[in-house]
Amino acid sequence: MPNGPVLVEGPVELEVDGVTHTSDRFVVAVCACRRSKRYPFCDTSHRKRVRSDDSPAAQADSR
Repeated sequence: MPNGPVLVEGPVELEVDGVTHTSDRFVVAVCACRRSKRYPFCDTSHRKRVRSDDSPAAQADSR
C-alpha cells in the first residue's frame, strides 16, 4: 500500500540516525512515511481516521 509500512520478517535490528532499534517479533512493520510516534516502527499513523456518515460504524451508532 502506498505510504503504508514495510513488512519485514523478524527479528530485526535497524539503525536510524546512529541509534539502533531492535524487535524480536516474527514480522515487523517498519514505518515508511515517518508519521509514526514509534518510528522506525509503524503505529498506523499513516491511516486517515475519518468516519463517513455511510460507514458501518456510523450506521451502528445511529441505531
